[in-house]
Amino acid sequence: MILHFCSEAAWDAAKRSGDYRGDTLDSEGFIHCSTAEQVHLPANFLIRGRTDQVLLEIDETRLIPELLWESGDPDDPDGMKFPHLYGPLNLDAVVAVHPFPPGPDGEFSVPATVRRR
Repeated sequence: MILHFCSEAAWDAAKRSGDYRGDTLDSEGFIHCSTAEQVHLPANFLIRGRTDQVLLEIDETRLIPELLWESGDPDDPDGMKFPHLYGPLNLDAVVAVHPFPPGPDGEFSVPATVRRR
């Protein structure tokens, strides 16, 4: 399983349109994703304190677009690779949607309901 966070409004719009493009597919060419062990890193860097987020749990075996594991930006000194989805996310690959609120300090952690590899 891989994960992607987005606003609840963006997810609702995706359900109406039939696919999800995220904020970066058009500008960067891919949708940023993470593993359960990584997702707190970009969440705390990019959306710290936001209360409108959901966490999409994605089954990699159901994906239609290409999924590549690549270095983050900036490159992680430990060689950590992140999953990047090169095309719109087909909604049938999303197997669960979890509330993704920050803690009292504004920081994110993985909800207990998320399946681990």
